[in-house]
Amino acid sequence: MSGRPLPLPLNASEHINDGKYHLLLAASGSVASIKIPHIISALSRYRNISIRLVLTQSASQFLAGQSAEQPSLSTLGTLPHVDGIYLDEDEWSEPWVRGNKILHIELRKWADLLLIAPLSANSLAKMVYGISDNLLLSVIRAWDTTGEVDPMRYCISSFKKIIIVAPAMNTAMWVQPVTKQHIRVLESDWNVNNGGWVQILRPTEKELACGDSGSGAMADWNKIVECILQKFTLIA
Repeated sequence: MSGRPLPLPLNASEHINDGKYHLLLAASGSVASIKIPHIISALSRYRNISIRLVLTQSASQFLAGQSAEQPSLSTLGTLPHVDGIYLDEDEWSEPWVRGNKILHIELRKWADLLLIAPLSANSLAKMVYGISDNLLLSVIRAWDTTGEVDPMRYCISSFKKIIIVAPAMNTAMWVQPVTKQHIRVLESDWNVNNGGWVQILRPTEKELACGDSGSGAMADWNKIVECILQKFTLIA
């Protein structure tokens, strides 16, 4: 995919004491995926952060070198502190044998925090219902929601590692009753303020890429970066 550098095998235990905050930055199928380079660039000025990207197949289609705001994955891979870009095919790049690491588990163990920006309507629905038919959804499904499996390297939340999501979709999709049900699960049952592991950055209202106007646009990427800076103690 666009000359993407193939990631090296990941063994999370080798990175426990590297002195860096580990941000697992993910994107699912939305035009807002083109904001990923902005988020990475804003964080690149900090020396104690390591970023690994997980892109769904749909998300990767927005980052294939079409324009300056849509750089290729190979270009993204050269940005400071980007230590791996992962696609679905990396999960089972070769037949598994006993003793081999399983990628979605290693990514979960490695991450101090998972940021999904954007979270599409499709991935939101699958997240709520526990469907895990791609690499990103497998990481979400395997997340330590109890705080009893993965030790926290840094006190980012009260007692467990969290997932921050920034939904993005067409206005008609956002106001659908089914979307409201899904958001209710994340904002009530799974919310960090209620002892859960999910924090939501709600969409904003603007003219969307499809031409419609209304709510559903991903939260401003500057706000997303600010949220990360509130969680991590980064050093410029």
